Amino acid sequence: MRLSGVVAAITRKTGMGQAFGGMLLLGGITTLPELATTSSAAAIGAADLALNNVFGSAAFNILLLAVADAVLGRDALTCVVAKPATLMQGVLGMMLLACAIVAIQLGDPAIGPVGLASLLLFALCIAALAQASAYERRPGWQAIALPEPRPEAPPPPEAGHPLSRLLLRLLGLALLVLAGGVLLAGAGESIATRTGAGEGLVGLVLLAIATSLPELSTVTSAIRRGYHELAVGDIFGANLFNIAMILTIDLWSPGPPVLAGAGSFETVAAALALLLTGIFLIGLLERRDRVLLRMGYDSIAALLVYAAGVALLARLPD
Repeated sequence: MRLSGVVAAITRKTGMGQAFGGMLLLGGITTLPELATTSSAAAIGAADLALNNVFGSAAFNILLLAVADAVLGRDALTCVVAKPATLMQGVLGMMLLACAIVAIQLGDPAIGPVGLASLLLFALCIAALAQASAYERRPGWQAIALPEPRPEAPPPPEAGHPLSRLLLRLLGLALLVLAGGVLLAGAGESIATRTGAGEGLVGLVLLAIATSLPELSTVTSAIRRGYHELAVGDIFGANLFNIAMILTIDLWSPGPPVLAGAGSFETVAAALALLLTGIFLIGLLERRDRVLLRMGYDSIAALLVYAAGVALLARLPD
């Protein structure tokens, strides 16, 4: 809950912008549980569990925008987020997911201990971060049709602290978040074995929800403080880092490249995350301020699509 305030203060002092600060700092830190979980799962031979945690977290993270929408309540979230940098981040995430789907379908030849596709996806993630950073500094357009003038978010209480102290607090909070994800992989493997649910579904749903809890707390905290672009950047940035973690799975897994063994289950899981991202990008483009059950229509559509996607995946062999 404290991370959003610390990151908001750092973005003010460094001038990096809320959208990119949320993407790089919040997104990077809140994916540390996924990093710990996927690495541990791959090391114990549960590479499928790790891969589906990656895709499941990418889908569930987008669903958290619906939760943030309900927290905002008065207006649709996609109507008040007015920075074009968030659109760029969402499109970059969709492109990486599409590349992952192509890699699953074509196979992933090994290059030493890792797969060629996972190595390329990691490089594309770095390129996406660079592109998002550049676009944050020189956006080509800006939204002019807000529902009503909104006051600028007040500076966080941490804004008065020196940058060195903020960075130390950021490091300490990041280590706490990382520690929370270390034990999840063993628990997920045991649940999959005892229930017979399969590593795919357990990784896609249970581990994904557990490792997305940091995003839930940071997003809701950011929305309550009025840092809307920071919250959306957190989600889109976390998904970029999730795709980059496929390389981590290959490095820790003793078997062949994980994408080489993936099939229809992983393809549908990645497509679900891609589809959910597209729904919110449509909302950001249309900017309709219509609210039902405290959420915009795009958030409700995302909830329905996620439920249908999980129901479909439960019927597929993993």
